[in-house]
Amino acid sequence: MPLPTPELGLLISYAYLWHSEAEAGQEEGLKHRPCAVVSASENANGQFVVAVVPVTHSIPQRPEEAVEIPPAVKRRLGLDDARSWIVVSEINRFAWAGPDLRPVSTAEPDRFSHGFLPPGLFEQVIERFKATVMARRLRGVRRSEQTQRTAASSDSRRAARRRRRRA
Repeated sequence: MPLPTPELGLLISYAYLWHSEAEAGQEEGLKHRPCAVVSASENANGQFVVAVVPVTHSIPQRPEEAVEIPPAVKRRLGLDDARSWIVVSEINRFAWAGPDLRPVSTAEPDRFSHGFLPPGLFEQVIERFKATVMARRLRGVRRSEQTQRTAASSDSRRAARRRRRRA
């Protein structure tokens, strides 16, 4: 089965790297998890750059920064029965398909997506995502070589901001 085209609302299986893990120096996500595509654009080289938000079983500390996935949607997408939330307060950004895209299951090694979130649910995700961006609470991790090039300069800009805040 060919790789899916990165489209908004697509739920992929991905080795997500949490912002806190990246800050601690980790370079790889500890496990693969469903992640929803919230941004996909083509760069000057004709390659897609994608941003995904993670799905977690952990109850969100800030309910306004997550959207719970209804049980019926979880069943339709082939996810487990445990409660899950789409976290909109952080993203991983990478060049598609990147090395961290994972098969949905070992039984289907050529399938990388669970399908699409229903339009109404995806709309809720985007609304909360935009609110998080506007509140300046979005944390991002650049993952692939294509997007890593600016990571060093981003790190130095973050360090400069921290120094200014302390001053």
